[in-house]
Amino acid sequence: MGEQNEMSMAPKYNPNEVEKGRYQKWVEGKFFEAKNDESKEPFTVVIPPPNVTGRLHLGHAWDTTLQDIITRYKRMQGFDVLWLPGMDHAGIATQAKVEAKLKEEGQNRHDLGREKFLEKSWDWKEEYASFIRTQWEKLGLGVDYSRERFTLDDGLSNAVREVFVTLYEQGLIYRGEYIINWDPSTQTALSDIEVIYKEVQGAFYHMKYPLKDGSGHIEVATTRPETMLGDTAVAVHPDDERYQHLIGQKVTLPIIGREIEIVADDYVDMEFGSGAVKITPAHDPNDFEIGNRHNLERVLVMNEDGSMNENAGKYKGLDRFECRKQIVEDLQNEGVLFKIEEHTHQVGHSERSDAVVEPYLSTQWFVNMQPLAEQAIKLQETDDKVDFVPDRFEKTYLHWMETIRDWCISRQLWWGHRIPAWYHKETGEVFVGREAPEDIENWEQDEDVLDTWFSSALWPFSTMGWPDQDSYDLNRYFPTDVLVTGYDIIFFWVSRMIFQSKHFMDRRPFKDVLIHGLVRDAQGRKMSKSLGNGVDPMDVIDQYGADSLRYFLATGSSPGQDLRFQWEKVESTWNFANKIWNASRFVIMNLEGFKYEDIDLSGKKSVADEWILTRLNETVENVTRNIDRYDFGEAGRHLYNFIWDDFCDWYIEMAKLPLYGDDETAKQTTRSVLVTTLDSILKMLHPFMPFISEEIWEHIPHQGESITTAEWPQVKEAYNYQQSRNEMDRLVSIIRSVRNVRAEVDTPMSKEINIIIKANDEAIVEELNKNDHYLNHFCNPEKLTIGTSVEVPEQSKSAVVTGAEIFFPLEGLIDIDAEINRLKGELEKWNQEVDRVQKKLANENFVNKAPEKVVQEERDKEKDYSEKQKLVKERIAELENVK
Repeated sequence: MGEQNEMSMAPKYNPNEVEKGRYQKWVEGKFFEAKNDESKEPFTVVIPPPNVTGRLHLGHAWDTTLQDIITRYKRMQGFDVLWLPGMDHAGIATQAKVEAKLKEEGQNRHDLGREKFLEKSWDWKEEYASFIRTQWEKLGLGVDYSRERFTLDDGLSNAVREVFVTLYEQGLIYRGEYIINWDPSTQTALSDIEVIYKEVQGAFYHMKYPLKDGSGHIEVATTRPETMLGDTAVAVHPDDERYQHLIGQKVTLPIIGREIEIVADDYVDMEFGSGAVKITPAHDPNDFEIGNRHNLERVLVMNEDGSMNENAGKYKGLDRFECRKQIVEDLQNEGVLFKIEEHTHQVGHSERSDAVVEPYLSTQWFVNMQPLAEQAIKLQETDDKVDFVPDRFEKTYLHWMETIRDWCISRQLWWGHRIPAWYHKETGEVFVGREAPEDIENWEQDEDVLDTWFSSALWPFSTMGWPDQDSYDLNRYFPTDVLVTGYDIIFFWVSRMIFQSKHFMDRRPFKDVLIHGLVRDAQGRKMSKSLGNGVDPMDVIDQYGADSLRYFLATGSSPGQDLRFQWEKVESTWNFANKIWNASRFVIMNLEGFKYEDIDLSGKKSVADEWILTRLNETVENVTRNIDRYDFGEAGRHLYNFIWDDFCDWYIEMAKLPLYGDDETAKQTTRSVLVTTLDSILKMLHPFMPFISEEIWEHIPHQGESITTAEWPQVKEAYNYQQSRNEMDRLVSIIRSVRNVRAEVDTPMSKEINIIIKANDEAIVEELNKNDHYLNHFCNPEKLTIGTSVEVPEQSKSAVVTGAEIFFPLEGLIDIDAEINRLKGELEKWNQEVDRVQKKLANENFVNKAPEKVVQEERDKEKDYSEKQKLVKERIAELENVK
């Protein structure tokens, strides 16, 4: 590349300027597109498709940043990388948003009709998909837009129909009347995992059902008295001696007057309550099963909107909770309800609308899960298993698969994949097919759509052209290599992708699944609208740049753990980027006329040159190893320490000696080492901070069009200089000790001081003499003495480093009497602080009544102040000793 100069690199780091327009260049250059290059090994990631319900939040930013790090890293390692982007139609969530918007306009979906409503939904999708793409761009995500998919596009809809029909033909999808989770607010079925359980203060209502023959009564209890209107039996345990004589007899259902039988069933717990249970087969999943065993009638007493129906008698039309109030009053008046016992219990709420979920008898479509789950569990015992990172999440996944219930897949919505089932208008015959029946005028299609997870479960292979078995992408890029997602959707999504992939592709969908936690606020609380503690990732980028946000997200927690968002941590990451910028400017300013072809490391190198190349090797090895195991926090720590401490704080300072000197050969070698090291730093930094790394890389001598396709740094055996690494470590320790002592005795670097170094052996003396130019430059000694036997004045301070001891004669350095007086003043301060805190901790009232956190803070203070008190005492004794 041509000559470099500092003029083209701005004096100050401004992330907005650095990031502006860069992404467009990457996209136009097609750097993110999978190349179908068969000379390279493929590496595939599919994006967890964000919902087109809104803009991306910090959780999305975290999740996609981790994927971008992995895919940029693999691309630089020479893989043919496909990172496939896309979005999810998000059935119920999107429909709710569109309906809310219509409500504001004074309309509802029924006014519009299905077709017009779907047009509005597609308009919503286009608007929000465009927001999401803008956010992907702002984050710098290297996705392959030429392969972008949407869960409702033609190809995926075709895949969904194929899966539904195949499972139906295999007897794994069926239609049946079951108790499902019903959301009366959105009026749709929910799967078990769309129900959030919350603790609610309720009551147990104890009632006496009179025996038909008038000989007494039987006691039952319920938390939902309104459902008694649908009771069709009372059940007792067959071995319960209290009730054996009553089995087969009838009781009269209060209020309704229906005669219902007392049945015997093993499900009943004799020890709980009275040992008798009211049975409502249309409103409770366990009662439904008991009803099936005893051939009981199913009486539904509620409408889909949660109001009571005609089977509820005089309560018809009342809301379910209003009905509860009225019926409790009426039962009390009749003397049937004899006790109300307060009771806190877990109540299911709809994840989307927050309405209390009603267990409800309904005809729905289900997937028979047991055979599919068994296949998926067995997969984990083979070489084709999915590896969970961290591996503890495999237990979470397996437990769910082992206890899974059949999956209710029909939803009473309009936005989604319409169920490919038709009912004959006259005969009621059911037709399930990939296409509509030929004599379509005699058939009506099922009104319902499929659960949104039904289509996203196929995402790793439906996006690559399946069911077309000849699809190039499917054969080249499936199975995928890694899926990155949060632990909160292991059940919703990860498990479903695994069993669908096993069933239809006979392979795992991905080799690894990297699980991260949730983003929480600085106090560890979940981010939510109600708390108002959410942070928009785009606001963070506007303030500190995408690189700072990305680096913080990637390195802010360990695998599988939650991440606390803290503005000050993002700011410190910006400081890191600024440090890199300034160091790089210094390097570039010293490269005038230096070209890529001039890089030459074959000449004589200084101890600093050899040390930084050795440390570079160690850093390449550590960063690579940790990215390979998805520990980005550790990879970032190694990179940060190397850049900030070794390169910026030490090597650049040491490089100034030859750069500002007269030895042209040494200058060229130093420039070569600077460029080589900076080039590798930028490449390792690139997956984390793509914008700043590309911007700087363009200004240094380099090869290639873009850092995105530059080669990932390798460990070079020739750069391992262990001797120089040891020598440099000793030099750094000595320089640090000198600086610490100067700070202790308040002596600035500009003032020359005497320094005596007593080495353990002659080899160290020789080594230090060879490198005394560094010691003279960085320690500023008036006189530097190095030897194995040196004369040490009585009045001196000392410091120990590996292989040597350093002495600082105090004469002329400090006024010992003045220093002792100053230290005595300081000691008095610490005496008072220790005394105060000890008195506080001796006060039992304080220790027993103050919050544990406050008490612990005082204990910590006592420890800290006592240590300081001890150190000052020792320092005074030391100085009085040398007087």
